[in-house]
Amino acid sequence: MIAERRVLAVVAARGGSRGLPGKNLLPLGGRPVVAWSILAARASGIVDRTVLSTDDPAIARAGRDAGGEVPFLRPAELATDEASVHDALIHALEQVGDGFDYVVLLQAASPLRTAVDIDGAIRTCVAAGAPVCISVAPVDKVYWSFHLTPDGRLQTVLGPEWQARRRQDLPPAYAPNGAVYVAQVDWYRQHRVFIHPDTVAYVMPPERSFDLDTALDMKVISAVFAAETGG
Repeated sequence: MIAERRVLAVVAARGGSRGLPGKNLLPLGGRPVVAWSILAARASGIVDRTVLSTDDPAIARAGRDAGGEVPFLRPAELATDEASVHDALIHALEQVGDGFDYVVLLQAASPLRTAVDIDGAIRTCVAAGAPVCISVAPVDKVYWSFHLTPDGRLQTVLGPEWQARRRQDLPPAYAPNGAVYVAQVDWYRQHRVFIHPDTVAYVMPPERSFDLDTALDMKVISAVFAAETGG
């Protein structure tokens, strides 16, 4: 709870994954990947309740083993590659019921995010009086990004004026890292978005901002996890 407002955390972990099958059950530090999001939410000093939204019974068991609640299974149509995470989150809110002022979406594919990040994003949202907050991380070389033309030539994304600047003269740039999404429940039910003109950002360090989509991501996440925990 924060400022007398109740907070629900929803860990999202579907069974299917086109890029890396079974990714949410892969071992990381002696636990399945999905467990780390549940443990982070349970360690929060603000989150009042943590539930797991999944369509997969094996993921549900792993979630319960980590101390998470699994009061429902997500319908199959909300767990396809084409399904919207917004529909899945609205489904979770409908299943859990009313009584929460804020909802926090934690995607299981961001296992390095911590309770500090969760609480920081919630506090940022509340302190700003904003309806929504998302976590972001610094990004490098965004000003040197290019499209490829049909004939294979480089075409600047932001325009040639940025190419001439020294790196140290460029303003910082950030990108959503997929780790923490916070929204006022009533506002979210109406808008069903996280990126909005009223969105505020919570900045996370790069070392906790890896998103698990590929086998290479898993190698990087495992290496960072081992370096951070000594295990």
